[in-house]
Amino acid sequence: MADLALRFGKDMLVVSSPIQEALRRAGIESVCDQALALLVEPETIEEAYRMETVAGPQCMVTPVADFTPARLVAVGAEGKGEALAEAALAVMAEFKPQHTLVEIAPCGLPLDPDSKASLVENRDQYARAAQFFDGRTFDAFFLNGFTTADDLKCALMGLRKVTDAPIIASVDVQGDGGLASGRGTWREAVEVMAEYGAAVAGFSTLATPDQARGLADAARETLEARGADLCLMATLQVFQRDAKQQGPTTENPYYSPDTMMPAALELRAAGVQFLRAAGQATPAYTGVLAATVAGLDVAPVL
Repeated sequence: MADLALRFGKDMLVVSSPIQEALRRAGIESVCDQALALLVEPETIEEAYRMETVAGPQCMVTPVADFTPARLVAVGAEGKGEALAEAALAVMAEFKPQHTLVEIAPCGLPLDPDSKASLVENRDQYARAAQFFDGRTFDAFFLNGFTTADDLKCALMGLRKVTDAPIIASVDVQGDGGLASGRGTWREAVEVMAEYGAAVAGFSTLATPDQARGLADAARETLEARGADLCLMATLQVFQRDAKQQGPTTENPYYSPDTMMPAALELRAAGVQFLRAAGQATPAYTGVLAATVAGLDVAPVL
């Protein structure tokens, strides 16, 4: 498996879409069922990955992200963190991906940023999640789905307490630059990413390509002001697939896989290296992203 860090800032990379939509079509609806399927029926998970692999992403993401102790309890897998970690990586290995990303979702515990005890409790959730992957083969951790800078800070501190593996961090962002929680901004999250050891600063958004490019520009400006050199990642959330829709709208800009081509080129021009489609995205979305940027380097932004 190639070292992902050697490709930072070089060639364009596409990240696999979540497989939850495919699992739902197979009757596996909840995160509890997904964790159980991974442990007792991994062939179902493998089948969901198969088409995504054919689409050609260089980076594949683990099928579950519930590795913090709090999330393990929530999905009915308390005490099974080691087994989930082993099973997740075993499924990935079947497809021999160029790069494997271990996704870790927010732990979901209440967080009081003014309380040291609360901060330590949250931080240690992520440290314990990372420890399940000690000695295992993967390329980077992928902190995904965060909606506040404080939660992200705890996650980064927790991982950095126990690992020096590269970290890709992503927060959910609105088109105007506010975080999805309504608390804090994208620029503030980028500051946290730079300060606490992320290698890649990512955002996930329902926004239009123009707005997404603005988010990339804002991240680049924030990083330049700090003298930081992080790569950028953009995840485009597909709100609804709609074959009858006549063209992109503000509410649903990514209604078909073809919309990924202009969006990918727009984001590449803004210096983004990692591209991903999520939400209701299918492997076809990943395929268009991969075909659009195949063989291209990260664009220099003057």
